[in-house]
Amino acid sequence: MRAHLAKSLFRAALPASLLWLAACAPAPIYKATGTIAAAPFNVAEAPERYTNADVLWGGRIVAVRNLTDRSEIEVLAYPLDGSQRPKANDSGIGRFIAVMPGYVEPLDYPAGALMTLTGRLTGNRAGKVGEANYVFPLVGVGQSHVWTASEMNGGKNNVHFGVGLGVGIR
Repeated sequence: MRAHLAKSLFRAALPASLLWLAACAPAPIYKATGTIAAAPFNVAEAPERYTNADVLWGGRIVAVRNLTDRSEIEVLAYPLDGSQRPKANDSGIGRFIAVMPGYVEPLDYPAGALMTLTGRLTGNRAGKVGEANYVFPLVGVGQSHVWTASEMNGGKNNVHFGVGLGVGIR
């Protein structure tokens, strides 16, 4: 009887706890639109197919270059999670250049920071990553967000399940 009661309680509590954990994740910062799901390397391989397409991409900032009329931010792209945060623990899926009008303060977009942006593909440019040739998709940025450490950790599950042995020293 007790085993049956315990199973019933577990079955009732499981869906509620999963719903609670899902509710902890932050909401996406940008509205879902007709953005393309193509990764930067797909765009670089067939740029004519994606001309003027809208994108929602994110990744790790590699470098910022300020030019006379615009700034260019080189980004190593990562897949985005449900909250549109870059999944930096995954493998990079290519690089792209985010083009922003005017001057961008490099301290606001530091190398190594994670960012998410919306924009439109405006073409591509041949360049190099180290000594290797590379084709960078160019994205005219509409909106961008640089993630703080607390935003990246917000909504993550701190509950861990496991079986183990602990040893304490007195």
